[in-house]
Amino acid sequence: MGHTGEFELLVILAVRRLADDAYGVTILDELEERTSRTLTLGTVYKTLGRLESKGYLETRTAPPTRERGGRRKKLYEVTATGLEVARSSLADLRKLTEGLEPDLEVP
Repeated sequence: MGHTGEFELLVILAVRRLADDAYGVTILDELEERTSRTLTLGTVYKTLGRLESKGYLETRTAPPTRERGGRRKKLYEVTATGLEVARSSLADLRKLTEGLEPDLEVP
């Protein structure tokens, strides 16, 4: 079983949350809205490429749209392997925080 770094895990979770609308810009927006991070699209795309090469994400190309000037967009989806890696990483985090919850509560 592979492992992910913290940011890779956040990207996998954002892709999963966005479902059929997961592409570069929406993933960036989701991450900035739900985390305390300020990111660049380049950082997001670099991480998406790394996750795809690990087999944690797969892509498909959406049909071109008028809003995008006839360009296609690359949509991302979490693979079964990516979902399992995310589950494993989240389980590890939960185990490490057991008994520390009062100190680590989020306001």
